[in-house]
Amino acid sequence: MSRHKKPEIALIYDFDGTLAPGNMQEKAFIPDVGMNKKKFWDKVSELSVKHGGDNVLMYMQLMIDEAKKNEVQFARKDIKRYGRGLKFFPGVEGWFKRVNKYAKAKGLSAKHYIISAGNKEMIQGTKIAKEFAQIYGSAFRYDHHGIAVGLALAINYTTKTQYLFRINKGALDVTDHATLNAWTERETRKVPFERMIFLGDGASDVPCMRLVKQQGGFSIAVYRPGSSNAKAESKKLIGHKRVDFAVPADYREGRKLDVAVKHRIDLVAATVDFRESIGWGPGGNSGDVE
Repeated sequence: MSRHKKPEIALIYDFDGTLAPGNMQEKAFIPDVGMNKKKFWDKVSELSVKHGGDNVLMYMQLMIDEAKKNEVQFARKDIKRYGRGLKFFPGVEGWFKRVNKYAKAKGLSAKHYIISAGNKEMIQGTKIAKEFAQIYGSAFRYDHHGIAVGLALAINYTTKTQYLFRINKGALDVTDHATLNAWTERETRKVPFERMIFLGDGASDVPCMRLVKQQGGFSIAVYRPGSSNAKAESKKLIGHKRVDFAVPADYREGRKLDVAVKHRIDLVAATVDFRESIGWGPGGNSGDVE
């Protein structure tokens, strides 16, 4: 490939259950406020039913309330610190550099993104935060002392798709609604859907999985290695035509996930070359979704 600017291929991830096992609040925050994970999530469900509310909003508000009640420090820096202790699935920490190198050899520029209902600040505190071009996650609002006092942004399973279009159009700033909602020629969009790879693990990821697949991209369901129940649930997504592939969340070189992503990169690179050879340019979506 002789182009100067390499076309972008976007790898887009959920976080909890996709890159890291479990829910991020469970490792340290929930024990710090004197609860166990069952009690915490049962309380979230109770509040959601009581107020007819969204469970993402409820879990975030419960975090603020429990931290205050139990005199647990809950400034931005404290929340980021919770992220530092999170553990990942096998191979995750070396994954990004390896994928970037492989894509570059194929004439592409790999960029990584997070779209998660989990907490943005915790993800920002992890060892892998620097690997992402953008982290979209549910975020708190802070007072002048940096203490979390309210909610700024909540991302749930239906709103996740908004951020696919932000990546698609290059409108990465969450406050930039004009670019996001403006009509844009498919050929001029920054990252066509066919150059997206979405990785998720569960029901909250289904709208993103389905949208990316329907628009010509590649959707992968990952599941906890060794869990027969999780494997069965992921396999159902293939039968329902919501994903292209279901594999263990094992990011090590040569494993099924690694092989699948590299094959998709090969296909994207070949498609870009073909389009350029006949004068179509490097991009182009597979549908008219706005």
